[in-house]
Amino acid sequence: MLSVIENVQVYAPEDLGLNDIVICHEKIVEVGQGLAPSYPKANKVNGKGLLAVPGFIDQHVHVTGGGGEGSFKTRVPELKFTDCIGAGVTTLVGVLGTDGITRSVENLLAKTKALNEEGITAYCLTGSYEFPTITLTGDLKKDIAFLKEVLGVKVAISDHRCSHLTKEELIRLASDVRMAALVSGKPGLITFHVGRGKQQLDLLFAILEETDLPVKHFRPTHVGKLGEAAVRFAKMGGYIDFTASTLASEAAKDINEAIKAGAPLERITLSSDANGSFPKWNDTNEMIGIAAASMKSLHKVLKALVQGERLPLTAALRLVTTNVANALELHESKGRLHGGYDADILLLDQDFNFDTVMARGQVLMQGGELKAEDTITVDR
Repeated sequence: MLSVIENVQVYAPEDLGLNDIVICHEKIVEVGQGLAPSYPKANKVNGKGLLAVPGFIDQHVHVTGGGGEGSFKTRVPELKFTDCIGAGVTTLVGVLGTDGITRSVENLLAKTKALNEEGITAYCLTGSYEFPTITLTGDLKKDIAFLKEVLGVKVAISDHRCSHLTKEELIRLASDVRMAALVSGKPGLITFHVGRGKQQLDLLFAILEETDLPVKHFRPTHVGKLGEAAVRFAKMGGYIDFTASTLASEAAKDINEAIKAGAPLERITLSSDANGSFPKWNDTNEMIGIAAASMKSLHKVLKALVQGERLPLTAALRLVTTNVANALELHESKGRLHGGYDADILLLDQDFNFDTVMARGQVLMQGGELKAEDTITVDR
């Protein structure tokens, strides 16, 4: 099917001005001025007064649900396909969290495949907080090399819930990930849940200083309160990932402060931690409350960055589009509105609210209303 979005303000994420966007099946054919007359039989979409931006890429999503820190009743429900549409997320990376006991890589991979079948693009990471790492094949290297959706591994550091890896154990894990990445042509991510512990990023700094392992494999997330340590890591060439599922204005302020402190904009990403838990702990690390994260927080922080922190839209968009695509090595197909890229397109109104959501060329929301459904719904 051939479609043309006419006369729309394009942020690719750079500001390209008023343009037409030509789409064929799952791909963008071309972006330019006055293209519509060349495609007389195409389905026309009126983009007047709207902004076209790349679909959001959310690289930290608990697609099978996180939580569990307060016994079985605190397991967070899994993500729904329509949750992604409502949040403008067209590409995601699924992860496990604290619970690698009642949750499994098998279930995570199955849910990842389901989301791909429903209409977005989904990847995942093997592992969870714990070490030795839980896997599907029984071998971390084989999970990464042979499971096409698996881009790397997740592990936790600087948290009372982590396995407290030694430096030597983490060096071996990182070495295995790097070898699997080289063999399979994948990015080989090691996503680190960084808790509020005393160690912060000290273990990563020590390994990077003492070994030849490239910084590109090390991906700390939840860095909002790490301050100088996060900025230092970004200046070393690493990616730092902020978490949106806190107070939007607070997350936006943390990001802007990191930029002002010298963290390179191109090394900063933003993810939602959707369907993960937010436990509240007392001074002796006993859980006294729990809540769950929403994928919609990604959009809220984007708006807070532009409207509150006065970051240019072209810069704010990079945190959920091009920067993430580069970090995941998906930069040849995701994160930009250019010819040859996947037709993952959001149309926003002047207040940055969603009008249209398109993933792989399929319209999933139009006029602010859902045009797709979850495969299975439960009547209530």
